[in-house]
Amino acid sequence: MGGFFGATSRRNCILDVFFGTDYHSHLGTRRGGMAAYDEELGLQREIHNIENAPFRTKFSKTPEEMTGCAAIGCISDSDPQPLLMRSRLGTYAICTVGIINNADELIEKYLSSNCGQFEAMTGGRINSSELVAALINQKSSFAEGVRFAQDMIDGTASILILKEGGNLIAARDKMGRLPAVICKNGQGYCVTFEDYAGVKLCYEPIRELGPGEVAEISPDGFEILVPARKEKKICAFLWSYYGYPTSCYEGINVETMRYRNGGIIAKADLEKGICRDIDYVGGVPDSGTPHAIGYANASHIPFARPFIKYTPTWPRSFMPATQRERKVVAKMKQIPVKELIQDKKLLFVDDSIVRGTQLQGTVDFLYEHGAKEVHMRSACPPVMHACKYLNFSRSTSDRELITRSTILELEGEEGLNHLEEYMDGATERGRKMRQAICDRFHFSSLEYQSLEGILEAIGLPECDVCTYCWNGKE
Repeated sequence: MGGFFGATSRRNCILDVFFGTDYHSHLGTRRGGMAAYDEELGLQREIHNIENAPFRTKFSKTPEEMTGCAAIGCISDSDPQPLLMRSRLGTYAICTVGIINNADELIEKYLSSNCGQFEAMTGGRINSSELVAALINQKSSFAEGVRFAQDMIDGTASILILKEGGNLIAARDKMGRLPAVICKNGQGYCVTFEDYAGVKLCYEPIRELGPGEVAEISPDGFEILVPARKEKKICAFLWSYYGYPTSCYEGINVETMRYRNGGIIAKADLEKGICRDIDYVGGVPDSGTPHAIGYANASHIPFARPFIKYTPTWPRSFMPATQRERKVVAKMKQIPVKELIQDKKLLFVDDSIVRGTQLQGTVDFLYEHGAKEVHMRSACPPVMHACKYLNFSRSTSDRELITRSTILELEGEEGLNHLEEYMDGATERGRKMRQAICDRFHFSSLEYQSLEGILEAIGLPECDVCTYCWNGKE
């Protein structure tokens, strides 16, 4: 994933962009960057690796060293950015969020028709933001260029540009899978992925850009360069997993959605007459916790935290390079509360179950500390397709998903023709898949939220929500 924050103001806004970008740190762990424009210095840029230290630490001196009344910052889970570009449209800084599935095709087409060149990274790969810039620069204006780039890209590209002169160009991706919000204060404007980042810095949200909408923003106001498209497919995982609890998307708060979601899962369990003698409900921290609170509130089973993550010194468990290292770090972070585990029947809610590699370690950990039963609930439907729009799933192929690998074990390739049945826990195939996963991970039971249930919790029409990772519908 990734996120961005930009500001243009009548005063120095570097500190705003520093904190605003830092508030997006939950969205990525690889690179952080800032760029600023000052009338005397021109465009400035700084990029750091944030895999082993957070954005705030790596950029702690930047507010003193960088100056400007306009700046952008980004957290990236992929390429180093923002980049500084010089083109016929002028000199500017650019950062992007998303994924380009047809990058090789676009690069080849560009190289063969423009006699241009790209700076290659290790392995010959091209920085995604540089590719987006190359597409934009083929047109005579930013409005035309951004629209052209988004039309050409198979995937998702939200774009933030800092022009020489201090204006910003903000573009939400063409399907609106990701948010982009314009906010205002007495000195100027900001644009942000997470709305609360602007609110914390005393900006007032005034407009959520629509799908494919492009705006140019100055300290005095903003102009819509490209109108919003009609079709929207905002990512459901914003609410269920990677959105910060205080965020609102399309006017719907993340934390309260998760409470509703957990309550709907509990209601389904109660209607089926299962899990009535559970001692405690807990969440797989951190994003599973509010779903579990909702489950506990609806089921009247006490909420508890049978283990706590030790986070002051341990990095996020997915940061180390190898799966073995990630598993070790994940285990070292888990500290048990023996009184809440020993001889207890526990039910945990996780935000989702993708590959299950770390979840197995968590369940083993609970049994090692005396749990009598460990029941698991997923706050999402079964993930049947690796995301091709947002880099959400780190799986390199669909077959790495726990659902797909289990289906292949049960009936081979033929099973892939019946994914809809496997999605549904009421069908024979659905029950067999859930039982097979229980057997593999030693769950006492396993249930998933239904597609209808998560859409009810979000509260948007199905046609406005991207559900590709569950049902494969684009």
